[in-house]
Amino acid sequence: MTALALLALILALIPALHAIGNLATLHVPRAEPGPGLVSILIPARNEAANLAATLAAALASRDVPVEVIVGDDHSTDGTADLVTALAAREPRLRLLRVPPLPPGWTGKNHACHALAQAATGSALLFIDADVRIHHHAAAALAAHARRAGAALVSGVPRQVTGSLGERLTVPMINFLLLGYLPIPLARLLPHPALGTACGQLVLITAEAYRATGGHAAIRQTLHDGVQLPRVFRRQGWHTDLVDAAPLATCRMYASFGQAWAGFSKNAHEGLATVRALPLWSLLLFGGHVLPWLLVLAGDAGGLPAILVSLGTRMAVTRKAREDAWTVPLHPLAILTTLALQWNALIRPGRAGVSTWKGRTYPAAPGRSP
Repeated sequence: MTALALLALILALIPALHAIGNLATLHVPRAEPGPGLVSILIPARNEAANLAATLAAALASRDVPVEVIVGDDHSTDGTADLVTALAAREPRLRLLRVPPLPPGWTGKNHACHALAQAATGSALLFIDADVRIHHHAAAALAAHARRAGAALVSGVPRQVTGSLGERLTVPMINFLLLGYLPIPLARLLPHPALGTACGQLVLITAEAYRATGGHAAIRQTLHDGVQLPRVFRRQGWHTDLVDAAPLATCRMYASFGQAWAGFSKNAHEGLATVRALPLWSLLLFGGHVLPWLLVLAGDAGGLPAILVSLGTRMAVTRKAREDAWTVPLHPLAILTTLALQWNALIRPGRAGVSTWKGRTYPAAPGRSP
């Protein structure tokens, strides 16, 4: 085996070993009837096309009492009218008109902050407007928070993809999470860097939310899934991850263009930093693309790394309940992810600026593009 083939195998084994531990310990929380109201909070900006199905799913929740509040963040479509009409027939549903966006806030964080202030539940379940929770999800997440003593519980919903572009981008969420975050270690150590969440589905106890400041503590970020659990951990609260694929579904984007724009908006708070991206490029390219290049060049020593890489991706794909036929696309997905991140880091004329939902945000203070 050549030195490059050995390097590729070592780099492929890193996510494989993490995945073994993570898949063995990441479980679906069981639903249990429990005390207290769960407030299901949905920030919405021009989401009329999504909300009917989302609200029907949320209102079908069982085993715990729920209230559902939609924060209309200055939509220009029929979002407010749709919610108002449904609320006239459903007393558990109400519409909150989000106040104007103050300076220094990003839109979603401000809407979530306003929703939390209006909520009356002992647990706050934040979901995106395109997330359909199953009837047992609210009860399961709240029960897990009680059992684990966790102030914040999150998980990645089952990601629904349609186009090729979506399938080259969206499945990387679970691959990066389960392949590179040591979840058992994150449960043992309170270090903030080990905290993470999926902003699509986050349950927080109302007590902890108010004690930490909640979304007000991360008001300038576009990456609530990364920053919010770190705030909680820094202040001594426990956060946890669960297998949420059986609890909810989400179709984030409908095309490659939407996926590219969506993942680009928070890249500077994820992989696309001057310090992090070269290391991530080595890990991802070396472990999942280099083996294929070696084999194409006639070096059969790359085959073990290919088998490890695809085996890891298959295991993660099965756990996440995603499309199995995306597994052969894995090296292309890695290249797409790296291209997206490098573009976000060095793209000329746009460095440090993100545009989302009709709003443009500069990079967070002190963050170098």
